[in-house]
Amino acid sequence: MVTRWLAGQATATGPLSTNQPSIQLPFQRWFKFKEAFSPQFIIECAGSLGQPARTCLDPFGGSGTSALTAQFLGIRPTTIEVNPFLADLIEAKLSTYDVTSLRTDYLEVLNVSKDLRPATAKLLKNAPATLVNPGVDDRWIYSKGVARRILALREAIALVKSRPNRLLLTVVLGSILVGLSNVIVNGKGRKYRNSWETRQKSAADVETAFRGSFFEVFSDICLYAGRSSPDFTLLRGDSRTMLDQVKSVDFAILSPPYPNSFDYTDIYNLELWMLGYLSSRPDNLSLRGKTLRSHVQIHREFSTDTLGSKSLARTYRHLCRVREELWNPHIPEMICAYFSDMQTIMTKLKVKLRKGGKAFLAVGNSKYAGVMVDTETILQDIALAHGYAHATSRPIRSMRSSAQQGGRHELTETLLTLS
Repeated sequence: MVTRWLAGQATATGPLSTNQPSIQLPFQRWFKFKEAFSPQFIIECAGSLGQPARTCLDPFGGSGTSALTAQFLGIRPTTIEVNPFLADLIEAKLSTYDVTSLRTDYLEVLNVSKDLRPATAKLLKNAPATLVNPGVDDRWIYSKGVARRILALREAIALVKSRPNRLLLTVVLGSILVGLSNVIVNGKGRKYRNSWETRQKSAADVETAFRGSFFEVFSDICLYAGRSSPDFTLLRGDSRTMLDQVKSVDFAILSPPYPNSFDYTDIYNLELWMLGYLSSRPDNLSLRGKTLRSHVQIHREFSTDTLGSKSLARTYRHLCRVREELWNPHIPEMICAYFSDMQTIMTKLKVKLRKGGKAFLAVGNSKYAGVMVDTETILQDIALAHGYAHATSRPIRSMRSSAQQGGRHELTETLLTLS
């Protein structure tokens, strides 16, 4: 079945660590997730173990590509995800459905939602002011009519009794939110579409998009219901602590946030607020606080501990020297805190790996005020100091630095293999 699933994959012209060749595959097309692995990447890592794998772990589940591919391969996956919308996306992809009840619930949602008149102002009381017209300074993301229709569908979905069906329909609704908005996801954030003022969506567009998305999702479920390993474990929360609940596995594959001072929760603000995962500023801060300390957008306790890594100590010294040139003065300590968190992750991963097991980490470098953060070397230092016998690496692709750093292809994404 995995061969049939991958038959629709575009010819891979880029690195297998990226999702671009696979973005239109069944399940992958449910939600556009730029940071996802390619399924082929998971297959290659599993095949390099030298022994058949029965279980795998992804501590940063993202859109669930690792876990889904494992199911197709007959490997039982365990995955951890802190973002509640992405966790629902993963569960929706991995679950088994009664297609008759799913179709019935979908039609009932459409029917019930037509009679609902949600209190938009109340439901989005604490959401960003730009979310709904009139917004701020004549800029808004959704018109009132579109927002009201989205919220009506959200309230109707909440009435669905079947948990798998309810989560799946929530994901279907989440998948259309950017397309119905006045913005597009761009790099590390969002920007308004060209001529958005004259290209407004309507309430009718919401239902059309919802129907179209459901049709794609439903057809994928019908075609690929019999995956080799239907079981899975999904843990929701901070991987730094949730790893304690994981049982032994044959291998781990992960792409942790890079130390690039990017808060990955920002990209999903539309889904988190419009679908009700966030309802207050404390909710938002709590979610951000559960992510790795890879960014400075919220105030947290950082660190000056260089963890015995000569490379990290050298990087910290250089960053301190250029502190006045940095766009945020806390970046040197954030970098140390990031590697402290990664030390926690790698240390806990080691005791979860069975004999002969490996951990595959896709990691990336960063650059601040001309100072390169050599993530690969620092993580190798930490791994070897905490009980791993081998730490090898190979480059995957080059990446552009930020516009402030010149925007050149001078950063590297690397596959780090620990055993």
